[in-house]
Amino acid sequence: MAYRSTTDEYPAKRRSNDAEGIMGPHIAAPVTSVAELPGQSDRRHRSRIPTLFSLLYSGMDSGQMLIGDGIVTDLSPGGIGIRGNRLVKPGMELALFVDLPGVEEPLCVAQSRISWVAGRRFGVKLGTLKLEEQNHLRFYLWNRVTPSNRDGGI
Repeated sequence: MAYRSTTDEYPAKRRSNDAEGIMGPHIAAPVTSVAELPGQSDRRHRSRIPTLFSLLYSGMDSGQMLIGDGIVTDLSPGGIGIRGNRLVKPGMELALFVDLPGVEEPLCVAQSRISWVAGRRFGVKLGTLKLEEQNHLRFYLWNRVTPSNRDGGI
């Protein structure tokens, strides 16, 4: 079985050294594809924006409360890529508290479901957001997409 390095697996993502800390917000072109994880297909319907900022997540795991810290690695109107400090399972429901840059209070996502897990990295599909949260997310994403890549779909 051949193994791919992370540079082969995720060539379009901006890299950072965890020991150096979190990189500041940046403008990036949207990422529209990612190498398949074993047994998973890329089911995204919208572009993802590479990001690096913090969040808290909580949910139930086998009747026990799970609370974790994480870093948002990519973001779209329908989902979030996360690198977390607590292990999670596909299908788990989480509440997310996202420290969206430029927003005073954390963005509260009361409902999300874990779509995939790869070690401490995982992706969540966002549930229904309140109008105010939708607007904060859209504004953040709109300002991070380069003008030549705006297609009106965000």
